[in-house]
Amino acid sequence: MTDYESATSRAAANYDLRRVVELLMRLRNPHMGIPAVHLAGTKGKGSTAALIASVMSVAGYRTGLYTSPHLLDFRERIRLDGKMISKAHLVRLMASISPLVEEMNDHAYLGKITSFEVMTALAFEFFHRQQATFQVIETGLGGRLDATNVITPNLSVLTPISLDHTEVLGDSLAKISAEKAGIIKHFVPVVSAAQRPEAMAVIRERCLKTGSKLIEVTDGYKAELLGYTAQGQSLKLSGRQAEYRLCLPLLGHYQRQNALTALASLEVLIEGGFKISPEDICEGFRRTKWPGRFEVIKGNPLLVLDGAHNQEAVAELLLSLEEYLAAVKIEKEKRVLVFGTSFDKNVQAMSALLARYFGTVVLTQSVHPRAMKPDLLRKAFDGRGLKVLEADSVPKALELAGRIAPADGLMCVTGSLFVAAEALKGQSQLRLGTGSE
Repeated sequence: MTDYESATSRAAANYDLRRVVELLMRLRNPHMGIPAVHLAGTKGKGSTAALIASVMSVAGYRTGLYTSPHLLDFRERIRLDGKMISKAHLVRLMASISPLVEEMNDHAYLGKITSFEVMTALAFEFFHRQQATFQVIETGLGGRLDATNVITPNLSVLTPISLDHTEVLGDSLAKISAEKAGIIKHFVPVVSAAQRPEAMAVIRERCLKTGSKLIEVTDGYKAELLGYTAQGQSLKLSGRQAEYRLCLPLLGHYQRQNALTALASLEVLIEGGFKISPEDICEGFRRTKWPGRFEVIKGNPLLVLDGAHNQEAVAELLLSLEEYLAAVKIEKEKRVLVFGTSFDKNVQAMSALLARYFGTVVLTQSVHPRAMKPDLLRKAFDGRGLKVLEADSVPKALELAGRIAPADGLMCVTGSLFVAAEALKGQSQLRLGTGSE
C-alpha cells in the first residue's frame, strides 16, 4: 500500500474532480445512497468528525468515517464503527481498484489520478461493501475541488477557517473561505463553527446562493466546563433542543468548541429525521478517541502532544495549557518545547506566541518531506528570550528534552501532526522520570 501511495502521491499538479468522478463511475458510484455529513475547515474537522461518527454508531447507524492524515497507521483514515479497516480488506480493495486506476492512467487525458483520489474512492467502496448506513467524510485539502466533494450530503459542516496552505487555497482568508465553502450544496443545511468576520461573510453569501439553511454555533450553543476528571472534561453543553451533561475525553479548550459544532450538527440531523437520543450523544462523546490533539501523557515531567500547525492553533494550545495547568503552576523555565513544522507555515507568528510561554525549545523535523530543517526554524526563535537547541530527528529531540525538563516540569510537542505522531510512537523511549541532568 505504501509503495502504491508513493507512486501516485504527486501524480497530478492540478485539482480536477472529474478524475475521481470517473473512477467512482467505474466502481458503480459506491458513494451514492448512503446518508452523509461532509466537513471542511482549517482546524478541528477531524475531532468534530470523530465525535459525530461516534454518536451515530452509538445511535445504531453502521457508520463509516474517512479522515486524513493518519497519525500512526495509514488504515486510521478509513474506519467503520470506530474500527480501522483491516489489512485484509485494504489489500482486497486495492487489488480490485488498481486495474481501474492503471487503465485511467494509461489514458490520462485529465491527468494522472492522485493517491488521495484513490483512497477517497477506496473509502467509499469499503463503506458500500460493508453496508454502512451513514458516513462522515472529512475533506483532505480545501473543499471546492477536494476529491471528497463528489457527495451530496445531508449536512455540510465548516469548522474554524484560518490561513493555511496559502500556496494552494489562496493568500487571503476570504479566498480560503471560498474554497472551504465550496462543499456547500444547494438546499443542504450548513453548520458553521465560530469564524472570523471575513470567513463568515463568505459562508453566509454562499448559503444565500445555494438556498442552504445556515446554523451558526455562536447562536444558541454554549459550553460550560464543570471540571477535569481522570476521564477528561466534565461539561454542560447547551444546545437548541436540550442540555447535555457529559464527559468529553478530548482535552483542551478548543475541543469544547469542536464538541459544540458536533452537537449542532447532530441536532440538525435529528431535525432531519435521524433517530439520535440525548443519551446517544452523551455516550457517543464519552467513547470518542482522537489521539495527538492535546493528548496528555502523565509522567515526570508531564508530556503534552498536540498537532497545532498554525498561529491560531498555537494560540488555542497555549490557552488549553494555561487552563489545564492552572492548579499546578509550572514555572516558565521548567517548560520545554519540542517544535517542528512544515516549510510552508508561518513560523514567525507561531514562535512569537510560543516564546512567551516556554523557557527552552528543542527544534526538530519529522520524516515528512515537507518538514522544515531545524537550522531554518532557529531564525524564527533566536532573539525571543528562550534557550534554543536543535535535534535532527524527533526521537533525538525527545531524548534531549527529556534530559532538560525537570521531574516537576512540562514537555510539550507541537508544530505539526507529523511531529506529534512521531513523538507518540516513540513515547515509550522517552527518558521520563529521571529529572534534569
